[in-house]
Amino acid sequence: MPKRSPFGIKLTEAERSILEAKARSYTSSYIDVVRAKMVLYAAEGVRNKDIAARLDTSAQIVSKWRKRFFEHRLDGLEEAPRRGRPPRFSPRGGG
Repeated sequence: MPKRSPFGIKLTEAERSILEAKARSYTSSYIDVVRAKMVLYAAEGVRNKDIAARLDTSAQIVSKWRKRFFEHRLDGLEEAPRRGRPPRFSPRGGG
């Protein structure tokens, strides 16, 4: 029998509403839409491997975002700061 994720997702009404809006959004980035869909499918009880197949990604990626949502809720779906040297030039074009 396939292993079930230990990170079961139960959404509040507010979280579900936010995630559904993000999943339908045409102005959100593609990755935000996919992450929202991953969590919504997980809340329906869909296995990681099946979510991955539906969204054309790997089960490891689904597992990562399911765990991050489980641990940090909506804040977990945001990009974490990257390690390494800070950018040399500011986004405004100054240097």
